Amino acid sequence: MEGFQYDEVQDYLEGRKLRMEITLDSGFVKEAKPLEVLKQNPKPGAKVKQDRKIYITLNAKNAPLIRMPNLLNTQIKNAQEILSNFGLVRGDIVYRADIGHNVVLEQNYRGRAIKEGLEIPKGSQIDLVVGDGLGKQVLNMPNVIGMEDVEAEFLILGSGLSMGNINYVETDTVPKGTVIKQLPPSGLKMKTGERVDIWVSELGREINF
Repeated sequence: MEGFQYDEVQDYLEGRKLRMEITLDSGFVKEAKPLEVLKQNPKPGAKVKQDRKIYITLNAKNAPLIRMPNLLNTQIKNAQEILSNFGLVRGDIVYRADIGHNVVLEQNYRGRAIKEGLEIPKGSQIDLVVGDGLGKQVLNMPNVIGMEDVEAEFLILGSGLSMGNINYVETDTVPKGTVIKQLPPSGLKMKTGERVDIWVSELGREINF
């Protein structure tokens, strides 16, 4: 009967001259329908006499409320375990420049920060903002003009910056796949994680040097 609805179980047992007793420890499973049978006792397949009571556990109509735990300043692995123990679901993870590597900086519910102790439905999704371990270091923007696009991308990412737009420009004076422009320009002071856009030569006459 597990997976049946309450009305279905009632009709099923009455037709077999069995009685139903709903246990007080009703659970909650987000994926199950309200009043769906989660457990039964005796177990399926057991032989019982007529007029025997069958104890069933129903899925609650509404998710029970639980208090939001504190995940701030904990490692993401520990935060995931805490969420699981509280019956919550880990949602999106967004990395932010911070010296704390994989440390939770923010805990969000439905797009807003949620404080410890606030009541939310069990099974709710909690999004996390996590440190990338790099912090807001200041560095000089490298010069990638004249490099091949793949080489330039490796240098940009290896410098702690992020890759922005790659724009392709047709030209017959520069070999195909060569970076001909970059923004921000080389030498500019940059912070880790900032975006860099590059322009790359596309189809055109290739030049042999």
